[in-house]
Amino acid sequence: MKIRKNTIATIQYSVTDAADGKLLQKVSGEDQQEFLFGNQLLLEVFEYHLQGLSAGDSFEFQAGSEEAYGPIDPKAIVDLPIQTFAEEDGRIDHEVVQVGHVFPMGDRQGNQLYGKIIKIKEDWVTMDFNHPMAGKDLQFSGKILTVREASPDEIPS
Repeated sequence: MKIRKNTIATIQYSVTDAADGKLLQKVSGEDQQEFLFGNQLLLEVFEYHLQGLSAGDSFEFQAGSEEAYGPIDPKAIVDLPIQTFAEEDGRIDHEVVQVGHVFPMGDRQGNQLYGKIIKIKEDWVTMDFNHPMAGKDLQFSGKILTVREASPDEIPS
């Protein structure tokens, strides 16, 4: 069976930064993932390159930042009062609030966002809410392990 709309493929893959070859994500072994195709849940470029592949097929392709996670959006880098991270007693736990740590947060519309601390000053923290792979050209490579029809319960309505 080939990957097409409303099929689910189990895939092992890796994503590297096309500029320097640094590994950004690896999904293999027990971490293999299932993906539903044709329902706008995946990157369009990812679906395009895997469309028509079958179990046992390998893939490798490059995606520019525009077709992957987009450019870095400067509006997604914000300064927040350090008190946003205060414990109930008002204290800041500097073991938790550190550069590089990622926090789940919500916007005014109730959407959950993940922000990475990129700078800490006395009264504020700078957070980057861009996708971690934004602004990067990506190299995808991997293997299709299985392909099957999605059940009606697995297809979003």
